[in-house]
Amino acid sequence: MSEPHDHDAASEEMPGEAPDLTGLGDLDVDPALAAAVLEIEHHVAEGGWDQPARLYALVDTAELVRREPALASLMGLDAASAEGSLTPVEQDQLRPDQLLEQVLEAITWPPEVTGCAAVVERLVLPPDADGEVPEDPEAAELYAREHPDRQEVRMVAGATRAGATYCALRLRAHDEDTSVVGGADLVPALVAMLAATLTDDPDETDEASE
Repeated sequence: MSEPHDHDAASEEMPGEAPDLTGLGDLDVDPALAAAVLEIEHHVAEGGWDQPARLYALVDTAELVRREPALASLMGLDAASAEGSLTPVEQDQLRPDQLLEQVLEAITWPPEVTGCAAVVERLVLPPDADGEVPEDPEAAELYAREHPDRQEVRMVAGATRAGATYCALRLRAHDEDTSVVGGADLVPALVAMLAATLTDDPDETDEASE
């Protein structure tokens, strides 16, 4: 299976029942990407909160069926049902000393990877707290954790080589599947970093491989 350059990654197809995607076709987004992101969000949510960041390759399911028919059969996939969908492939878990942002800056994906997605939990403060956040990173983190109006948010963002993006957000205070918010650009900074790992620029690819 695929793995990103400059990042030791073991490919592991994500198990678990897919979420209810009723009405997804009405969204003004790539339905295959949105379905994959929501599938990841559903799977990760089953494990509860306080989880480390995760990184996924998104591969064309039909291509996976052609390339690895035995594996596809175990997953219950066939060429007909796979057409037009993406399969999330979880990469090795990040080390405790690694930040997702640093990992994303250091990798590019091989051509068979159609897109990628990431999961991260963050503390979000209300807009009126922006001017009060300390400049020191450690002090800022402590300030956020102690702020009475903080919100814990799980963000799942995905991007494809074709330029499609999709995000799904879940608040810990509203931890129900029906409260998950989805949209194309809810986490623009993370989406931009994911898209940058999918560049087809040969010069950048050569530099990343050195």
